[in-house]
Amino acid sequence: MTLKELPPQKNLQEKTLGYPMRLLFFCCFNNDYKFNPMVLDTWSRILLKVENAVLWISENHKLFKENLIIEFQKRGIFTPRIIFAPKLDLMEDYLARYALADLFLDTYPYNAHTTAVDSLKAGTPILTLIGQSFASRVAASLLNAIGLPELITGTQEEYEALAIELAKSPQKLIDIKLKLKNNRLTAPLFDTPLFTKNLEAAYIEMHGRYQAGLRPDHIYVF
Repeated sequence: MTLKELPPQKNLQEKTLGYPMRLLFFCCFNNDYKFNPMVLDTWSRILLKVENAVLWISENHKLFKENLIIEFQKRGIFTPRIIFAPKLDLMEDYLARYALADLFLDTYPYNAHTTAVDSLKAGTPILTLIGQSFASRVAASLLNAIGLPELITGTQEEYEALAIELAKSPQKLIDIKLKLKNNRLTAPLFDTPLFTKNLEAAYIEMHGRYQAGLRPDHIYVF
């Protein structure tokens, strides 16, 4: 599929970087309310260290796009290095968009939720920074469930360092993508029958505790 909003790579290289080089596509298709100054600072430092990288993000709406261009310029990131993705009507086109990216850069402290699932389903790994709240631990939970804990970082510095390392180590990124592809068939994240079985077991355990007059407590399903 050819996405209209994605310029031909050769032209984009000539117009933005000034010399021929393979572009690396970071992406983040999260909603606008998950963006904040810390996230923009982090992404800008990554882009400044990875000269052949561009960042592909959802357009969301006009004001968001205009403000984001201004904020990136303040951080030394020229506008052509930020590619805005308009809304797509078809789910198949939307998921195909993920598959064209190299690495999904998660937001913090409000992680990708559905977008993280979509990215992993499409075969694009996601780099996340884990926090203490539910919203900041979703992507880490998904990565653990698909057997990619190495993409979970604990500090902003670790997040930036790993993004730069993966961008500059193509083989390492290829290996991670291959691992993701293989784990999709065996790991719990996309194993719907196993999820259904465990959920039913949890409901049975809850009902049993209720019938026995026991107080609510943790339930462990194996």
